[in-house]
Amino acid sequence: MKVGFIGTGTMGSILIDAFIRSGALEPQQIVASNRTKPKLQQLSNCYPGLKIACDNIEVASSSQILFICVKPLEFKKVIDDIRSAVTNEQIVISITSPVQIKHLESRLSCKIAKVIPSITNSARSGASLCIYGSRITREDRLLIEQLISHISTPIVVRETHTRITSDISSCGPAFLAFFLEKWIDAAVEMTGIERSSASFLAAEMLLGTGKLLTEGGYSLEELQRRVTVPGGITAEGLSLLSNNIGDVFHQLIRVTHDKYEEDIVKINDLFSP
Repeated sequence: MKVGFIGTGTMGSILIDAFIRSGALEPQQIVASNRTKPKLQQLSNCYPGLKIACDNIEVASSSQILFICVKPLEFKKVIDDIRSAVTNEQIVISITSPVQIKHLESRLSCKIAKVIPSITNSARSGASLCIYGSRITREDRLLIEQLISHISTPIVVRETHTRITSDISSCGPAFLAFFLEKWIDAAVEMTGIERSSASFLAAEMLLGTGKLLTEGGYSLEELQRRVTVPGGITAEGLSLLSNNIGDVFHQLIRVTHDKYEEDIVKINDLFSP
């Protein structure tokens, strides 16, 4: 099976690296194109056998599964490039959330899916969000999810929930890292603990908490109860957070959704007749 990648920026490179390191794909199975040739050459140097394509058409014409990993406003040009090169049996996968299934199905005759990855996939962890177009068959879904399962847990979601699920699975690592960074900043400033020690403890805590929630059978509420002793230190900390955090998470969702809606309007304009 040949798998193509148009765009080898941050997420495209993460996917290629994760698929190869996990054993899901051999470098010889991958063909890629990118506007910036040095990025392609760097990938080829890291993974001998990976094929560098001359252009997007070459990638499209030689791939059974084609990942399009470009920014939303670059999508229309890529679709126009490959329109005549794809066949009905090919699977084109967008990793760009604002680009809708309807946009792709209206322009391409092939099978369409969206897979929204996460930086956690580089550690062969986290979730990948799967959204399927009308032409995708059961066999196609199995093929996609079998590939994705090498680097993450594939989760099928509705397209209407793309933004909120992406907030949690894809933006979430950055939000959590921000929270931990601010906590560590305060710890260093107020106690003199070495930043490296605090960072290591925070990372190990985050890893262990994730395992308790995914493998240990704990719910979020139960985990809080198990750690908290009435009248104890954790209880005091949770009370402070509860009283001061206000509606920040409602605001967070509003901000990300507003940006998403703004992007969708731009994409609709691009794909309008």
